[in-house]
Amino acid sequence: MYTVQDIVNMHEAKTHFSQLVNAAAEGREILIAKAGKPVAKLVPIQEKKTRVRFGILKGKIHLSEDFDAPLSDDILDLFEGK
Repeated sequence: MYTVQDIVNMHEAKTHFSQLVNAAAEGREILIAKAGKPVAKLVPIQEKKTRVRFGILKGKIHLSEDFDAPLSDDILDLFEGK
């Protein structure tokens, strides 16, 4: 229904908003005009890809030798609400 970059008037945008959002989600850019002049652009969101950098915290985090030791009964009772 809409091409790569369409101009639609405000009334049409309100009437067909969900279709315009779907078109934008598919990668299209929609210009919304008021009195024939573009005033807004509906564009797809470009998700940022985060780059994983392994080892960035090496040497900065220290765990005690007993970090995975069983908890005492008193502490377990607190977790269990006793």
